Amino acid sequence: MISIFDLAALLLTLSALFGWLNRRFLPLPHAIGLLVMGLLASLALVALDLAFPQQHLYEALTTVLRQIDFTEVVMNGMLAFLLFAGALNLNLQALRERAWPVATLALVGTAVSTAVVGLAVWGMSQALGHALPLSWALVFGALISPTDPVAVLATLKNVQVPQALEVEMQGEALFNDGVGVVLFTVLLGFAAGGGGERGALGIAELLLVEAGGGILLGLVTGYVAYRAMRAIDDFSVEVLITLALVTGTYALAQKLGTSGPLAVVAAGLLVGERGPRYAMSERTQGYVSALWTLVDEVLNSVLFLLIGLEVLVLRFDASALWLAAASVPLVILGRGVAVSVPLLLFRWSDRLSARNVPFLTWAGVRGGISVALALSIPETEPKSALLAATYAVVLFSIIVQGSTLGFVARRTVDTPGKRGDASAPL
Repeated sequence: MISIFDLAALLLTLSALFGWLNRRFLPLPHAIGLLVMGLLASLALVALDLAFPQQHLYEALTTVLRQIDFTEVVMNGMLAFLLFAGALNLNLQALRERAWPVATLALVGTAVSTAVVGLAVWGMSQALGHALPLSWALVFGALISPTDPVAVLATLKNVQVPQALEVEMQGEALFNDGVGVVLFTVLLGFAAGGGGERGALGIAELLLVEAGGGILLGLVTGYVAYRAMRAIDDFSVEVLITLALVTGTYALAQKLGTSGPLAVVAAGLLVGERGPRYAMSERTQGYVSALWTLVDEVLNSVLFLLIGLEVLVLRFDASALWLAAASVPLVILGRGVAVSVPLLLFRWSDRLSARNVPFLTWAGVRGGISVALALSIPETEPKSALLAATYAVVLFSIIVQGSTLGFVARRTVDTPGKRGDASAPL
């Protein structure tokens, strides 16, 4: 049993080593490179163990990784800091201007994708002879439908798109977690046999409490932090206030039964908008920006490395691998339908554009949150198949979609430098 310090030392050392190797020898973006190198290292160790089974070459590393509760680390650790860092730098005025597309993608899009993906995977499982109950297929649809804010924000660092479209993607990724987690919670209750009594009114109430309560809590704590920062001029204390805001807000949200991710997003948006204008000196802004940029980069590195290394400890049912492979195009199909439906429902809105559908479809990157939700499923017969499908979709979306998103952007949207105003409505 190794200590938490030893675990942190191992992960940070591997992140630094793989990051250096990627920077020195590979052309991949930093986060994608770490995931690929972690995955290749895992597969190499598995292959060596199969070739020399008596040596147990990777037993020590798997023992260490089994001590890491991936769901706990992501959902109740890294996620709060990563979401706050992303929200802190998001242009709130631009987000207000794109509020309608963001809301439709986060609410309507997530619900539509959950239904389409769930039904498609259920039908495919019947055809492949690995039948999943419809309720569990819908659970998979719920956990895989929300775009991952961490993965999306990391991918956008390497893609040049119009500001309005970038804000649209960032806003959707930051806000659709609340909807996705509520749908996942409700559908998991049905599938596991404990949520059948909750009707449409109960689901709406849960969504209101989780999402609305989380946003309200974040606005309150964010405003308190902003007023505290405005009353002083001491960069060390103000930096500490931002750290306390993230941890305190997320912990309080969990105690109150509201959405922690949405709470820290709301707090980050408020502090990021009002802090630099009214509460922070230039010196404080520099320190706050540097701290949260560093937190974002380090935690992103460790998270993407962990996703690659998790192959060593996950055990998939070989019979479910065909279903896992088939889930990749089905999820992309579901994403395409999800970003197209708002166009059909709200044709009168000039804020939605059909020409962005191919890019938004391909930009639906999934990441650690989907893996964490899949790992949180109780030990039931469908879990192995759902976990294999989740991992296949996450790896494909980060490695393939994330690496080619720039190419798709150049072919499908008016990137800055082509023509028109980068911030014009789409």
